[in-house]
Amino acid sequence: MNLKDGVKTAENKVSDEAYELSAFVKDKSKSLVDRLESYEDIMNLEVGDTGLSRAKTMEREFGIRQLYIKYEGDNPTGTQKDRIAFAQIYDALRREFHVVSLATCGNYGVAVALAANLAGMECKIYIPECYQTDRIEEMEALGAQIIRLPGSYEDVVVRSSELAVENDWYDANPGASNTPLQISAYSLIATEIYEDLGDAPKYCAVPVSNGTLLAGIYRGFVSLYKRGKTSRIPKMIAASSTRKNPIVQSFLSGLDHCMDLKPEAIKETKYNEPLINWHSFDGEEALYALRESQGEAFNISDRKMKEMTSLLAKKEGFKILPAATAGLIALLEMDEKLNFEPGRFVAVLTAKN
Repeated sequence: MNLKDGVKTAENKVSDEAYELSAFVKDKSKSLVDRLESYEDIMNLEVGDTGLSRAKTMEREFGIRQLYIKYEGDNPTGTQKDRIAFAQIYDALRREFHVVSLATCGNYGVAVALAANLAGMECKIYIPECYQTDRIEEMEALGAQIIRLPGSYEDVVVRSSELAVENDWYDANPGASNTPLQISAYSLIATEIYEDLGDAPKYCAVPVSNGTLLAGIYRGFVSLYKRGKTSRIPKMIAASSTRKNPIVQSFLSGLDHCMDLKPEAIKETKYNEPLINWHSFDGEEALYALRESQGEAFNISDRKMKEMTSLLAKKEGFKILPAATAGLIALLEMDEKLNFEPGRFVAVLTAKN
């Protein structure tokens, strides 16, 4: 079965200044310290500091006050994945690797391909044989080599990690030793929200797949609270495709660990692909964040995600990938059920369409 992830080809543009810095990074006659500093300048210029805007039209539509949207589509390749991709390539550059490899179904691959291209690093991207994405053209345009492997996404992650070890390549896959680095990169989203609001929101809703994003945002808010910057840690809301995500299903089942799902029960569609898996690589971290923050988890249907995409375009002018709306839908459903007291509420929209 051939599946598409629904993400349209993006321009993947960075500033002229970033390209000038990139030329310096690629110049191996320069010291590694100076090259790293220039790459860090690229990251500061291009990645993060995404928009946080109050969705007043949506507030009136759903009867909720102070609803804020954190729009990760502002990143260079149009998703939150740029945050971890550039962090991984910076780490690879620091450790003097020449080749980076990873498995992907689309978005993360493009983000790493761009980050590696700007660093002058060779990039090998493994994609499941059964999967098709328009973003392959972007990866190849950025100089990445595409390699097809049999099996599910989870199978390809495992095999690509094995190949990285065998060939002494930098492994940029999720989970394992990369979890702390990726959680740290995503924690900056919490810092940006705090800087814009002046405090932590009451709830923060996030789409979940591997769980790294939700875990990172939670860790960021915990750090801010412990440092006395915020008056609270928000309750985290996780949302994913109905009965197709281990984190959500484990939380709703009251488990103290993240259980794997049956691979044969996972059915991909063009709407749910960015959210689903039978094994979440950072599921334990995300489940911990939900429990500790006294949060909630929701199953969201394809129909609801599709409808929310249309509504956001009409009411707020955002062109959002359907899967990226899952957290917002969950937040609004929770308000409908509980009738929230006045507060500030943030939904992270992870990708543009």
